[in-house]
Order: sequence, then structure tokens, then C-alpha cells
Amino acid sequence: MKPVREDLLAAGPAERRRHARSLFFTALCAISAAIVLVPLGSILLYVVERGASGLSWTFFTALPKPVGETGGGMGNAVAGSLVLIGLACLFGLPVGVLAGVYLAEVGRGRLAAAIRFTADVLAGVPSITIGVFVYALVVVSMRRFSAIAGGLALALVMIPTVTRTTEELLRLVPPNLREAALGLGVPAWRTTVFVVLRTAAPGIATGVMLAVARVAGETAPLLFTAMSSRYWAAGLDRPIASLPVQILTYATSPYADWQAQAWTGALCLVAIVLVLNLAARAVAARSLGARR
Repeated sequence: MKPVREDLLAAGPAERRRHARSLFFTALCAISAAIVLVPLGSILLYVVERGASGLSWTFFTALPKPVGETGGGMGNAVAGSLVLIGLACLFGLPVGVLAGVYLAEVGRGRLAAAIRFTADVLAGVPSITIGVFVYALVVVSMRRFSAIAGGLALALVMIPTVTRTTEELLRLVPPNLREAALGLGVPAWRTTVFVVLRTAAPGIATGVMLAVARVAGETAPLLFTAMSSRYWAAGLDRPIASLPVQILTYATSPYADWQAQAWTGALCLVAIVLVLNLAARAVAARSLGARR
């Protein structure tokens, strides 16, 4: 086999131009990837540098100190964020998955078109607008901020992503699986649940993790719905602390200790989002390996 350079020298001008264009666009893609990675790496390194020194057991278990006092932690905010994410999954995942199943398995008519249009529009609506909507719908009716309102706002942010992800992944399931199940006399609903949905489950789980990672850092909807609290959660119908809101409060305060804790909280939030994204990639890679 001839070396590459000898092949290029023996090739015609057209072949050499194609090879040059290939090298140019390969280098352009590499440079673009580096441009994307540089700010991401810079942000991660800066957050780790500023926030790692504040990591301690007290930070995750203690309540915030009164204004002006040093020490304390964000234990209530960490727990509150987990509660809000759990409520968002409880409210949003069933709706998103079922809507995606309907679009993939039926997908015809005005209702399906309306659902797709609504999901696409809702995906582009600013999260603060969703917060104002839930404030008018739930907070005003309950006459108080609450974890339920915060979870509902985050669920509305999640639903479009979960719906469209579920629809696209169910459409990727080979039709012969459906035909085989139906040919054996399995009812259509059992085919959808136990064959189609089960086959696409790893991919759907990936989309769910990405949706959860997105809502984990949302601040604007929580300002209008869950607000905040300096204590442990007293109930789902009461205001509740969350990491994004606590970070905002501490970062904009004039106290150096609070600002340092804000960086530590930001590091924890970045770590949560990073772990969820890595888990999504692991699930997707495992699913792809199993199919091969």
C-alpha cells in the first residue's frame, strides 16, 4: 500500500483540492470544539477554586446563620432543592412521558398537532414567565408561597423536553417489534407499554436526566413560587429553600462569608448538574452497547 503523500502526489488536482478541503474543515471543527471547551473548563476551574475551600459536613447539615454572623451552612437549601426536583419529577414526568407516547403511537389529528405545537412553544417560553403563571394560578389561590407551587413551575419547564424526547425515541423503535407483538395477539396497549416503551426506556431515561439537570439550576420560577426559607422545610404547602435562590441571596449580599458560601453552593449545583449529565451519557452509551 502506498503512503498517503505518494497517493496525493499521484492524484489529480481535483482529488488534492478535496483532500485540502477535508483537512480545512476537520481543523475548523477541532478549533470550534476547543472554543466551546475553553469557557466551560474556565467556569468549572474558577468555581472549584472559589468554592472548594468551603466544603465541609457543616455546610450540608447546618442552617444559615443570622444576618451578619459568620458560619452556618446551606443544609436546608440542599434538602429543599432535592424536594423541589422530586416534586417536579412527580408532576412532570407522567405527563411528559404519556404525551410523548400518545404522539408516537397515534400522532395524527388536530389534538396531536396541538400537543406538538404546545410543547414546542412551551419549550421556548422563558422560565420566569412560567413562574409568573404559576404564581397567579397557585400562589394567589393558596395565599402563600409553597414547595408545591415551585415543583409545579419546574415541572412545566420539564414537560416539553420529556415529551419530545419520548416521542422521538419511541419512533426509533423498529416497527417489526410492534408487528411481532400484535401478530402474537398481544393487545395494542400492552404492546406499547411492555414492548415499545420498554425498548426505548434507556433513551427516555437519558432525556429525563437532562430535563432534571436543566431545572436543577432554575432560579426565576422559584422566586415567584417557592420563594425561600432560612429553616428546614415545614411542609409542602410552605415556602422552602433552594440552592439557586440561596446562592442568589448570598452572592448579592455585602457579607464576605455569605459570598464565600455562595461559591460553595454554586460548586454543589454545578456538581449536581455535571453528575446528571454524566449519568445520562452513561445510560445512553449502555443502551447503544446493548443494541450492538
